[in-house]
Amino acid sequence: MLTAPDQLREQLRHHNRAQLIRTCQQLRPDTTNTADPAQAVKVALRSLAHRIGTLDQEATALHTQINALTETTAPTTSALFALGPDTVSALLIAIGDNPDRLRSEAAFARLCGVAPIPASSGKTTRHRLHRGGDRTANRALHLAIIVRLRYHPGARAYAARRRPVHARNHPLPKTLPRPRSLHRPPRRLHQNHTSRV
Repeated sequence: MLTAPDQLREQLRHHNRAQLIRTCQQLRPDTTNTADPAQAVKVALRSLAHRIGTLDQEATALHTQINALTETTAPTTSALFALGPDTVSALLIAIGDNPDRLRSEAAFARLCGVAPIPASSGKTTRHRLHRGGDRTANRALHLAIIVRLRYHPGARAYAARRRPVHARNHPLPKTLPRPRSLHRPPRRLHQNHTSRV
């Protein structure tokens, strides 16, 4: 687009993503005159637009399949706020690889790398998160926490209670990945897992 002729750039300038893809798919370049920069750009844009459209359709179909699988495998977990099919599937994969380690909420927190460990120094008493565990599951929990902090009234009320007054840099998200803050999803995940074994 940056090197396209001014007339073509102006034609595509004010389109959103969907409109831009649809318009580029409908371009009709003169394939017998690809030495012309305008026609060469049209060929490239139409090819990219068709590829993006195909990948979007494939991604939509796969997302639908993953959603159906997670709702069938872990219906109670999928019903939790901020736990979409991608997040639930990441947690299910972590549990499926380590079913014998899921004995309690603490074990689940350790598995996902959100277990607190002492990190005190001198007169300061504090904890930090364990750096081990399944990083994909850790990322899934982190994303769920961020969404809950933004949109879930219960999580927002919890944040308001926990965050000290005037403490802008308080590491509040680190306190939320604990399973209890997600209304016990590990217990539900464990129930889903054991019910299918």
